[in-house]
Amino acid sequence: MEIKAVPLADVWRMRQAVMYPAESLDFVKLEEDEAGLHLGVYINGEVVSVISVFEDRGRVQFRKFATKTDQQGKGYGTALLQYVMDWAKHHNKQSIWCNARLTATAIYKKFGMQATGDAWQKYGLDFIKMEKQLQSKRTMQIIPAIDIIDGKCVRLTQGDYQQKKVYNENPLEVALEFEAAGLQRLHLVDLDGAKAGAVKNWKVLETIAGKTKLVIDFGGGIKTDKDVDIVFNSGAALATVGSIAVKNEQEFVKWLLTYGADKFLLGADVKDEKIAVGGWLETTDIWIYDFIAKYIAHGVQQIFCTDVSKDGLLQGPAVELYQNIIKQFPQLHFIASGGVSNMEDVRQLQEIGCSGVIIGKAIYEGRITVEELVKLK
Repeated sequence: MEIKAVPLADVWRMRQAVMYPAESLDFVKLEEDEAGLHLGVYINGEVVSVISVFEDRGRVQFRKFATKTDQQGKGYGTALLQYVMDWAKHHNKQSIWCNARLTATAIYKKFGMQATGDAWQKYGLDFIKMEKQLQSKRTMQIIPAIDIIDGKCVRLTQGDYQQKKVYNENPLEVALEFEAAGLQRLHLVDLDGAKAGAVKNWKVLETIAGKTKLVIDFGGGIKTDKDVDIVFNSGAALATVGSIAVKNEQEFVKWLLTYGADKFLLGADVKDEKIAVGGWLETTDIWIYDFIAKYIAHGVQQIFCTDVSKDGLLQGPAVELYQNIIKQFPQLHFIASGGVSNMEDVRQLQEIGCSGVIIGKAIYEGRITVEELVKLK
């Protein structure tokens, strides 16, 4: 059994066949279908159950939940509904609801949904609204970034080493400030390592890991088994990789198998929805969605994505791109990166369902305070 996105044409055919076999195909189409997330259970390549999910300001509605008649009673519909429930919780949605046929409320009650309001009739059938509160407040992981050159805390603009600004001579001081404020994660980037193609600033990692309790992901120059070992031995919880996953898939997959996929944070630099590498100077023909799908299949759980046209410019994040990725891969722990300039940007990323956000320059330039970020989280 596989649960994944279903083409709309297949969704419409399933709805018609199961729910309204006497009606035309147009009868089962919804005006908002283009904006929905359509998921299905596939058995041996054939879709046997579908559900359509729509999100509005933190509330999730699912509609047209249908399972092929000859496949009912086998648990496929239950598995699909569980998937949607898990997706809604994972993306910090506040509630989930549906307009259920009165004859089908039992399955929803199993998931803790309750009837609200009065029943009504439509198409000669009795309906009632079923709803479940998931949480009162959305949460999102705030991940401050520290970029290192020559052991100093710096920031680049659009990955350009010529556009470098030093913010602090001592990265540990910065990390301790983040920890004291109540943040728990740290995105640590070895820019010297990225340029050299081998880990260089591992002593900075070792110092911060040894003197704070921050959960650190460390990246930059991780190209060999030795580099991976250095990163983990120096105290990183996660190794952050990017270009090697593009240029040497076999090596990266070997690491996933050796160390565990949960030990890696995969970074995807993107320009016009295509993967960029080589300090963002080289754009590949690899579509971001194909790239993500491939590594999810290999067990990768956390991915962050940076729109290279926005990073370091404080002009706002790539919200539309991130929405599309989250919609395509609802099970993914997706982290936004690049372009965040103010708290409104952060709230917008939270609203669309990002599991985390990496913030650097906006903090160092005083556009966002750590205290504001802690309150949000």
